[in-house]
Amino acid sequence: MTTHSNDQPFSAQSSARIPAHPIAVVILAAGKGTRMKSDLHKVLHPIAGRPMLLHLVASAAALHPARTVVVTGAGREQVEKAVAPLGIATALQAEQLGTGHAVAQAREALAGFEGDVLILYGDVPLVTAATMQRMIDRLESDDTPAVVVLGFRPAEPGAYGRVIADAAGRMDRIVEYKDASEAERAVTLCNSGLMAVRSADLFALLDRLGNDNAAGEYYLTDIVGLAGANGRSSAVIETGADEVAGVNSRGELAGVEASWQATRRAQAMVDGATLIAPDTVWFSHDTQLGRDVVIEPNVVFGPGARIADGATIHAFSHVEGASVGKGANVGPFARLRPGADLRADAKVGNFVEVKKAVIGEGAKVSHLTYIGDADIGAGANIGAGTITCNYDGYFKYRTVVGEGAFIGSNSALVAPVTIGAGAIVAAGSVVTQDVETDALAIVRPPQIAKPGWAKRFRERMLARKRS
Repeated sequence: MTTHSNDQPFSAQSSARIPAHPIAVVILAAGKGTRMKSDLHKVLHPIAGRPMLLHLVASAAALHPARTVVVTGAGREQVEKAVAPLGIATALQAEQLGTGHAVAQAREALAGFEGDVLILYGDVPLVTAATMQRMIDRLESDDTPAVVVLGFRPAEPGAYGRVIADAAGRMDRIVEYKDASEAERAVTLCNSGLMAVRSADLFALLDRLGNDNAAGEYYLTDIVGLAGANGRSSAVIETGADEVAGVNSRGELAGVEASWQATRRAQAMVDGATLIAPDTVWFSHDTQLGRDVVIEPNVVFGPGARIADGATIHAFSHVEGASVGKGANVGPFARLRPGADLRADAKVGNFVEVKKAVIGEGAKVSHLTYIGDADIGAGANIGAGTITCNYDGYFKYRTVVGEGAFIGSNSALVAPVTIGAGAIVAAGSVVTQDVETDALAIVRPPQIAKPGWAKRFRERMLARKRS
């Protein structure tokens, strides 16, 4: 099985290496995100089911940083809670005085660190480990630039800061749009905000920042000019606009989601999966696909889906927290909830829901059925309309169906209950007691027939209606 974690676009995962020099990562996440109009912090809005900040953290982790610091501000409690399980340090920017001021707040967290510092933004989540590594490599190149900036060329440069550089990528300065001349605004190379700087240079340059500009802020970008004033050159490397797309609104969030999904779909097909209608398939950040998997239109994968070689996910199915075995079939219109475990060649058909249940090898749950908290043995057949009654309002109970058992349509299996191997449960039964191996269980009242009753009923009702 191919097991992409998808923490960043996918083949880039292996491109980073153990660094020759220690690396620290500073992620700026102090912005208020007012345009999101949300009680959830901007950097915690999900892309492919994972908070965008954690996408970035995962990508940076591929570089094996010695330290990672997230600079927080408004909504700090939410951000701190999100990164605490990862052992990531945080630093508070109590006042929003610009990007240079924000990075300066990481000084204490980086005390004693000697190495390269990578500066990222929590609302720019798609930057790959490969691009981060290129920034570090450029910083450590023979001409030893003081600062390395990641630039890009958007279709509409708009209000982005402009990177003033020569053809070889040697930078003169970065000019914020509000402070740029007409000639500078005509430059198409824009500043993403991402930088790599040696720790020995970073805070010395930050200490020299001023705020004599149109916004009255301490611009991180000004460290390029300050280094130049000391005779130190800086450099820019370029990447595509999609990789450095930022999120400041719900519309931009949807755009970044679309970009991530497009990349993931393309990678899935490169890796040997067939997507019948790629634009209609939605992946989670951790979806795992094997080879020769077939995914039909309008399929959604939530977090934790693992699909083995040769499986087929039919149209309009939803798979989350579930494992689908080799050659298994799911759907159409099926829902696999967390804990669903389909073994090889199992079948879960249309309008079937499975939760916390093992569907054994070759077993069939073909239609209109709920299987929850259950173990369905290999080769068993579960008839249409069957449900496992697993909850009494207080506790969950388990149902066990043995190998080769046959459950007739419209049966209710009231847990805890065990159906023995090879047993048959007659259609329409409500089973409340265990059924022995190879036994037949019939749990329904006898059929009663009253000849002529229906005709007499109709005549009586019509007479009443006429009166």
